[in-house]
Amino acid sequence: MADEQQTFDSANGLAEAAPHYHGHRERLRARFRKAGEDAVSDYELLELVLFRAIPQRDVKPLAKDLVARFGSFAEVMAAPRARLKEIKGIGDAVIDELKIIHASAKRITRGEATKRTVLSSWASVIDYCRTAMAYEDKEQFRLLFLDKRNQLIADEVQQQGTVDHTPVYPREVVKRALELSATALILVHNHPSGDPTPSRADIQMTQSIIEVAKPLGIAVHDHIIVGKDGHTSLKGMKLI
Repeated sequence: MADEQQTFDSANGLAEAAPHYHGHRERLRARFRKAGEDAVSDYELLELVLFRAIPQRDVKPLAKDLVARFGSFAEVMAAPRARLKEIKGIGDAVIDELKIIHASAKRITRGEATKRTVLSSWASVIDYCRTAMAYEDKEQFRLLFLDKRNQLIADEVQQQGTVDHTPVYPREVVKRALELSATALILVHNHPSGDPTPSRADIQMTQSIIEVAKPLGIAVHDHIIVGKDGHTSLKGMKLI
């Protein structure tokens, strides 16, 4: 199929060239249908999302610009609204489309993580935590509250901080666990720098929560730190 197709203008009876990107859109959709997600790059997958929000414009340059600026498809989806609005050609309709995709991804991975006993679906828990938090531009401290069967009772963001610090209060963590009748916790937070290596403060904070929780019969199974470059388990590192 040629990039330029002929369409008929009923008003004047003349044939006019369709925009060049029409053929590109159809070819990209066809490749995605036939070969799946592995057949398209990050910017091409982003194009497929943008087709719906921007039906009357060539979106390839915008998709390439977004991936170049933020680093990857996932980072574009997770980018703050304020930063997305800084980019020429991006309006509320486009941002809404991106945020719908991001929210959908989080719902899917959360469903995978919670449909079975949490400790027997650990890979799904990690996937969910990374999807939910790894690309945030500020630190968040998330708590997964578990019952005696290690099934998820609740998943809550307790604190949100700055680019490199989140205040965490061990007694508030344990108080919330008691309110929910939780018998175990998984602590999760992100490092916006991308490096999930735990800091001394991360280790000390984890130990403080364990000390407050243990006498009340609440176990801390792990503290997971996620970032763009991967994740770290304090239990896996034998730090707790």
